[in-house]
Amino acid sequence: MNAITQPLTDSRRHAKFLYWTGWRVCEIAEYLGEKDKTIHSWKARDEWDRADTVERVGGALEARLVQLILKDPKTGGDFKEIDLLHRQLERQARIQRYQEGGTETDLNPNIAARNAGPKKQPARNELSEEQIEQLVDAFRESCFDYQLDWYRAGSMRTRMILKSRQIGATFYFAREALIDAITTGRNQIFLSASKAQAHQFKTYMQTFLLDVLGVKLTGDPIVLWNGAELHFLGTNYRTAQGRSGNFYFDEFFWVHGFDQINKVASGMALHKKWRKTYFSTPSTMAHEAYPLWTGERRNKRLPADKRVKIDVSHDSLQQGRLCEDRIWRQIVTILDAESRGCDLFDLDELREEYSAEEFNNLLMCLFIDDGDSIFPLKLLQPCMVDTWDVWADYKPFAARPIGDRQVWLGYDPADSGDSAGLVVVAPPMVPGGPFRVLERHQFKGMDFAAQAEFIRKVTQRYWVTYIGIDTTGMGSGVAQLVRQFFPGLTTFSYSPEVKMRLVLKAMDVIKNGRLQFDAGWTDLAASLMAIRKTLTPSGRQVTFVSGRTDDIGHADLAWALFHALHHEPLEGQTGVNSARMEIIG
Repeated sequence: MNAITQPLTDSRRHAKFLYWTGWRVCEIAEYLGEKDKTIHSWKARDEWDRADTVERVGGALEARLVQLILKDPKTGGDFKEIDLLHRQLERQARIQRYQEGGTETDLNPNIAARNAGPKKQPARNELSEEQIEQLVDAFRESCFDYQLDWYRAGSMRTRMILKSRQIGATFYFAREALIDAITTGRNQIFLSASKAQAHQFKTYMQTFLLDVLGVKLTGDPIVLWNGAELHFLGTNYRTAQGRSGNFYFDEFFWVHGFDQINKVASGMALHKKWRKTYFSTPSTMAHEAYPLWTGERRNKRLPADKRVKIDVSHDSLQQGRLCEDRIWRQIVTILDAESRGCDLFDLDELREEYSAEEFNNLLMCLFIDDGDSIFPLKLLQPCMVDTWDVWADYKPFAARPIGDRQVWLGYDPADSGDSAGLVVVAPPMVPGGPFRVLERHQFKGMDFAAQAEFIRKVTQRYWVTYIGIDTTGMGSGVAQLVRQFFPGLTTFSYSPEVKMRLVLKAMDVIKNGRLQFDAGWTDLAASLMAIRKTLTPSGRQVTFVSGRTDDIGHADLAWALFHALHHEPLEGQTGVNSARMEIIG
């Protein structure tokens, strides 16, 4: 049998509460060290049995509230309980007024408001003070330690973060921006490599409100009841002009024409009340944003005596710091994230899946030296487009995303722990036109039967006229199953000659500006950048590798793309081979 957690100093009141919780008089007397006769006397004088539910609950609420108010120091839980008890006391008072001859409006004050005059239309995307408090609490409680670094640096004029992939940066900043908008009324602007990627912020916000409050956030742009506007933009600087607010620039190390875009973006936040946040995985040191990260851009426009040297090493920026150029910088690797609470990864498995070079770039925040790459970033950037703006006929969420137009599939199998890749490519509609990569998928840990089934479902959403699969390793099993529903399957058995043909075709397509994929797909760009030329072990032939010593390499999305592009002859479409391709397809 348990007593009240923190005993009251007034034994008479304490005895009354114990009696109301079901204790017998003799038990109360023994617990408090009083005589049975004394407890019976208190019970009769104070008419314990005649007290109704409202009085009993109200007395307990009041006693507990007084205890918490006098407690010092108080915890966060204490403050929450004090707030809860105040709300319950208000409800008790309304119930008491109702029992004393009041009306139903005493129980629910909203009834009077609903019945008074013309009904007021609810404001769009409106939240109450209680909802805002609940949302702020949920936001803070969901943060890992390194995300709290970003939160504490939120008052900085400019933040610049170099991060590992998949540590929740877009997820965090979507929530941070939403909290800022609802508590300050400031506008929020989101820039990404493509509009599709920018709308990921919107998805995270809508999911957050729905999960925590059951409220649906609507609009594009989203306009809150307090006047704050949330805009989700790609990197088309013409559509970005004319707005002002806090801006978030996602994957800024991968966008094409960064200098021009950043000139417009920084203009959105000229007023001192606005904040600028840049965050990205690293691309190459040749990217236009790299001098901004190192501080060299600032130094170039200043005299020698005003230049500063900024240490952008991991040791210097691991905890985040305000640098000499008044930009707050931080580097968060996957190891940093894990050591500070992020338990979403199996590092041993990731080291098996990625080559050392890819692991360092994608997860350890090291920039790529793409000087030896067959497809350097500078060559790929013209291929990276804002597909929501450029592809008017593509409806990604429709049952038939591209209608009845044909597509080609390319598949590259997993090998020795790697991931497998699949791409969906829309071939040119006219000779010499662009190839459009509509979808890309990676499979980790799925067996070949599951991968074949995934390919079959793709054929139900598109009119597929060609599938190219490498039959090395697991690819052989996938090919056998795919051939059952797509007999015209094309297979590849890798050799230096086959790989040479695949790469040469891809090089011809890319150099002639005939490849397009969403600018937010940095994984596809990184996969292409990983392809390098080398010699076979005999030293007699040239071949291509992608970060590993085996012949297949790891850049599965790149090789899958090569398999799809290979269906067009090396010389491109001509009257003769176009007819032949139609017959084969």
